[in-house]
Amino acid sequence: MGLTEREKAILDFEQRWRTLPGPKEQAIRERLAMSPTQYYALLGRLVDSPDALGHDPLVVRRLRRQRDHRRRARFEGRAAENRRTR
Repeated sequence: MGLTEREKAILDFEQRWRTLPGPKEQAIRERLAMSPTQYYALLGRLVDSPDALGHDPLVVRRLRRQRDHRRRARFEGRAAENRRTR
């Protein structure tokens, strides 16, 4: 099916936002004309898209690693809390 221009713009932005001046949330509003909430929702769906992986494999793999790390940290945090309450 392929990516829309907006989806490509989101992936391209995610690749280069660190080089832009100011906070990321401000740059999302100014450059993509969307709220950060909308941006992160779309980005979250793109991470699992084969088309997105084909468009920019480095960004998508980095985002997947970050997501997996956050999930693992949440799970391990809960496991540690459960051990302390026993």
